[in-house]
Amino acid sequence: MERAIILAASAIGAGLAMIAGIGPGIGQGYAAGKAAEAVGRQPEAQGTILRTMLIGCGVAESTGIYGLVVALLLLFANPLIGLL
Repeated sequence: MERAIILAASAIGAGLAMIAGIGPGIGQGYAAGKAAEAVGRQPEAQGTILRTMLIGCGVAESTGIYGLVVALLLLFANPLIGLL
């Protein structure tokens, strides 16, 4: 019985961890839109704007990757099962 509860709670936790992918997606879309807007205003600064946007998107994407790693750990390498 306890094993079933741990597995169910882990599945719910994995689903909640995947919600972490929503934030980076919204943030990256916003950053890309603002970068395109900035390049439209100052085309000569395109290289700097693009570089800054890509670094920011990479940092934001790491949040989504951490959520994916947590979800996979909870589903396939659950450390809580060993506590039973």
